[in-house]
Amino acid sequence: MRILTLCIAAALLAGCSDNKLTDTEETAAAPAPASEGETDMTATPPAVPQDHTALLASDDPQLAANKRLVYDMYRIVLQGGYADRAGEFIADDYIQHNPNAGQGLAGVQEYIRNTRPERALEDKLELPLINLLAEGDFVTTAFVRTEADANGATYYSTWFDLYRIEDGKIAEHWDPMLKSDTPIDPNSQRLEE
Repeated sequence: MRILTLCIAAALLAGCSDNKLTDTEETAAAPAPASEGETDMTATPPAVPQDHTALLASDDPQLAANKRLVYDMYRIVLQGGYADRAGEFIADDYIQHNPNAGQGLAGVQEYIRNTRPERALEDKLELPLINLLAEGDFVTTAFVRTEADANGATYYSTWFDLYRIEDGKIAEHWDPMLKSDTPIDPNSQRLEE
């Protein structure tokens, strides 16, 4: 499932015409080139766009609505920790492919309550969002993931979530979480200012 999720995300990143960035945004989103002799870019955090307006935009009103649905769910439920508001965004019969969370809306709510406190709601998603892609009934999010290697050195990776939208709500979710992973609060991944 992890490979399937990454393949879908890669395909969306490569071929999604709805998520074109301007030249300025492409430059801001691209990591700095490696200096001569530097080969390890994992120590360089990916650039994160500060203005999410372009990420939420689409020429297709349905794709824009799907992006907004996922963005606001992430902002209110996952970032804010408001489990009681999950039903505004997530279907009752939601299918969960994260092996550490239960099925259905109740499973999401229980997972949220067990992994994070409620926080003040913010107008913007403050997690390190790299991109938000929409194609058909699917929306993919890509976030910076800060980790430490065996020597304690910081490196950066990427976390992808894929959501399927049905009848105006999130009906299904995939991510690369393994059953052996500890359930996480994505707020621990905020980049330091």
